Amino acid sequence: MPESCLLTVKAIPHAPRTEIVGWLGDTLKVKLHAPPVAGRANDELCAFLARELRLPRRAVTLVRGDTSRQKVLRLDGLSLATIRLHFPA
Repeated sequence: MPESCLLTVKAIPHAPRTEIVGWLGDTLKVKLHAPPVAGRANDELCAFLARELRLPRRAVTLVRGDTSRQKVLRLDGLSLATIRLHFPA
């Protein structure tokens, strides 16, 4: 069975550019260029993390937090330890 994990993200929509800010404890803080309208920020978040982690887009899905800045994403194919190594503090 392939690895998967749940990743807690604090999303900051409507930023000048999309980028990883860093870790706040166990939460990854991400600035998103897209506005929080009609799910655009959620789509950009999932696509951006998939690109950064070299995963297929379908491997990153939103589990909780559709309309909240605090989100929980499921990432198939990676462990949380691997993600922490990819995005150092």
